[in-house]
Amino acid sequence: MDILLTDDEVRVLGCLMEKEMATPDYYPLTLNALSNACNQKSNRNPVVSYDEETVVYALNGLRERKLVRQSDLSRVSKYEQIFSQELKLVASEQAIICILLLRGPQTAGEVRSRTERLYSFPSLDQVQETISNLEDMELVSKMVRQPGRKESRYAHLLSGKPLETEAEAVVQPKNVITIDRMGKLQEQIDELRQEMQALRTELTSFKSQFD
Repeated sequence: MDILLTDDEVRVLGCLMEKEMATPDYYPLTLNALSNACNQKSNRNPVVSYDEETVVYALNGLRERKLVRQSDLSRVSKYEQIFSQELKLVASEQAIICILLLRGPQTAGEVRSRTERLYSFPSLDQVQETISNLEDMELVSKMVRQPGRKESRYAHLLSGKPLETEAEAVVQPKNVITIDRMGKLQEQIDELRQEMQALRTELTSFKSQFD
């Protein structure tokens, strides 16, 4: 995908996608409603505080990329996303992209639970299948599994590749010790030497009592 969005554009697009699916009766959105959606404190990561000027600037960028359009049929201008239509995304795909735009990288299990308001996946397998489709479309990428996590997370690619993807991870050989690790090992060795010296001193002192 030749799409590279700013963080502000990602938030605005994600909010338009969310409100289209979650509250269709109040969609498209006015500028005020869209600003409130961007600054919503729930279901957002990170939480932001955009003024209307920031939202308008992001909307202009999205309109230039033909991802959003403005309607002036009513007294107040309203905005709707056409990104999903342009890419012919089905509801399940739109829900996943939306939640990744609004809440950042997530595991398949987190995606399933957090998209419940937008689309109800009957199983985790269907979530995984949909994610695979989005990977084929180069809209989503699998990230490296972080230490302490049982599952890998997935990130959207609309603002570029995540810092490190599963396929691009560089796995160091087990016998390779980094400079940082060597420094920590040296500190531990020095501490052990000091403890050994203290034990020798105590032992010598103890023996002297019986001489």
